[in-house]
Order: sequence, then C-alpha cells, then structure tokens
Amino acid sequence: MRFVFVHGTGVRRKGYDELSARVSAALLERFPAAEFVPCYWGDEYGAALSAGGASIPGVDGTRGGFDGAAAGSPLDQETAEWMLLLADPLCELRVLAELAAADENGFGITRASADGEEVADRLAKLAGELPAGDELYVLLQGTGVAQVFPAAVENVTDSSEFADACSAAADDVAAREVTAIAARAVIAQALQIAGDDALCTGDERDRLVDIVGGRLGGTGRFPGGRVGAVLTKLAMRLTTQPMLDHWRAPMTTGTVPALGDILRYQTRGRPLRDYLESLITASSEPTVVIGHSLGGIALVDLYALAAIGQSSLPEPRLLVTVGSQAPFLHELGALTGLPPTAGLPPGFPRWLNVFDRKDLLAYRAAPVFPGDSRVTDHEVSSRQPFPFSHSAYWKLDAVYDRIAEETEAQQ
Repeated sequence: MRFVFVHGTGVRRKGYDELSARVSAALLERFPAAEFVPCYWGDEYGAALSAGGASIPGVDGTRGGFDGAAAGSPLDQETAEWMLLLADPLCELRVLAELAAADENGFGITRASADGEEVADRLAKLAGELPAGDELYVLLQGTGVAQVFPAAVENVTDSSEFADACSAAADDVAAREVTAIAARAVIAQALQIAGDDALCTGDERDRLVDIVGGRLGGTGRFPGGRVGAVLTKLAMRLTTQPMLDHWRAPMTTGTVPALGDILRYQTRGRPLRDYLESLITASSEPTVVIGHSLGGIALVDLYALAAIGQSSLPEPRLLVTVGSQAPFLHELGALTGLPPTAGLPPGFPRWLNVFDRKDLLAYRAAPVFPGDSRVTDHEVSSRQPFPFSHSAYWKLDAVYDRIAEETEAQQ
C-alpha cells in the first residue's frame, strides 16, 4: 500500500521536507509495510513574482507623485489620524476626558458643564429624521452611510467617553474642542459601521465633519487642540506613508506563496493535477491520497474530473483532505472539478475530510453533499488559534488514527 502526501499552499522545500518527514513517520508507524510517496510541488507549480515585485508601489523606494505625499506632510498626517479614528472612533473623546481630569487647572469631570450639556443635547437631536433637501441628508445618502448614521450618533451620545468629555467642557473653548472631536467621532463611527457599503472621499468626509460640527455649535476642525498633540504623534508613527511603503513590500511578497499559490492554481491548475496523476499512477499498489489545504482542493478536482470524464485514473483506497477549502469553493461554484451545485459523480472515491473549527481555512464537506455516504467529516482540535491551527493537524494522533481506521476498514 502507498500513501501519497500532497502539501498545501505556501509550503516550500525546507518546510515540506520537515513536514513530510513528520507525516511519513506517523503513517509508517501505523502501517510499517507501506510506501510513503512525497509530492512536493511548491517550486514547479507554486506562485512567484516574475518581475521581482515591481508591481508593488513603494518597493523601489520611490515616493508618490502627487502633492503632499512627502513624509510628515499635512496629507500624510491627516491619513494617519483617520486610520486611528476608524479603528477606534471614540479614541479622541477618551483622551480629551482623561486630559481634562488630570489638568491641574482643570475643570474636572465631577460636575455637569452647561457648555457640555448643550453639545450633548444638540448631538442627540442629530439622530432624528433629516429633511430630504438638507445638505447633511444629501451627503449621507451620497456616501452610503445614511442608514447607519442614526446608530452612529446614538453610539457616540450613549458612550461614557462622550459624557466625560462633555462634563469636562467648562468654557467655550473647551466646548468647541468637544464639538470638533464629537463630530469626527460620529463620522468615524458611521464609516466604521457602514464598512464596505461606504463610498466616501476625503473631501466628502471632511464636509460631513464640518456640517455635524457646525450643528453642534462649533466647527468640525479645531487646530492646535490638546488631543491632537497626543494622538497625532502616535498616528504618525504607526501609519505614515513611508511606514506603509516599508511594510507593503515585505507583507505583499510574504503572502505570495500562500495567496499566490491559490490564485495560480485556480487559473492554471492543470499542470499540478497532471503531476499528481503521474505520481498516483506510477504504481498499481492500493493508494491512500492525502491533501492538506490547497493539496486537498487539487485532489478533489483531480478525482472529480476523472470520474466525470471516465478516465483511467484508478480509484484510491481513500481520499483524505485536511484543513481543506474544497467544500467551500464548491458552495461558491468555484471548484474546478465540479459544476456549481452538482453532487459528486459516480466513481468518485470515499472521502475523509478532517477539519478543526479554529482553522479558518478548514470547511465541512458532508453538509455540502448531503446523503452521500462516501463523504465523512472528522473534527479534531489542536487547541491552537488560527493560523497555527492550520498546520497543527500533523502533530495530532487523532488525525493519523482516523486515517488508519478508515484505511483498514477497506482492507
């Protein structure tokens, strides 16, 4: 008997040699007389950047070609600040309240401020219905955040951060800072809730802030504020364009083996399937084929296409997929080997699908092919979070024991 082991996405030679040694030892411990057939495909059929990453902006150290792109420019600073706000819309309000509470000359937050109460009252009214011709209404509709705007206003109004900041606003200057920060918080909250449904330029975002700030009794921008002095330095350290350029290249090239392998297989997968078929048919011995991640996708495609085309590819004793996306791709109608919504064809082998709920790249197969007795799901747990859970299968006895159990059942 033979075991053919097909690795998954992102694996290259050194990693595969270590992985196959581990898998081989575990399988041969259970089947001492078996043959282990390694199937390394990463170099020949995996993805690589043919132009050395020349398509990645900033990889060659050049800066953007538009005005204001230089490091530390107002445009760069503004982008950095809004990245923080979109991650945490209440961060400026929180800092403002804490600064006021610690201010030796301060106003404290122990009493309600008349100025702050007025800001709070005006903000609460914004959650109501706006007239159709109102500029704010038109702009909210045009940027895709109209539906979530009332919820954004309520989230800010009901927050302890806003209440503390309002209580600290004991004079007109402090109240103006609260209005500016509250306006930014509301728009950031709306954009965050809307997510991909929002379609908003920086100019539109700034106009929304200005309008909301004006209706709170102030302005959407408050230059020189205390909060800006604290958060801008942090934002610039984390999100300036030079920093983004610095990380974009290694992050992009670092994802090429993992993401690139999937993209390349989906468009040019036949050479890999032909290679797998040549290994599988090299011997007439009964074969168990095991595929991890993308390796499982390729094997499901291979046997589905063979069954549909009634090719001479011998049926394996068992097909095993581990941490595989094949069932999910079929639900999407994106599995090469099967037409969308189709069941498994006659001649498709018995299929053991191993998954871990903590593995975000692992999917169940049995519910996708209901009533098909050839398909069995087996759940395991490495007790590891993702992404470690995606590779931890190969250190679990439960994986090998179930493979052995299903293999022996057919002997």
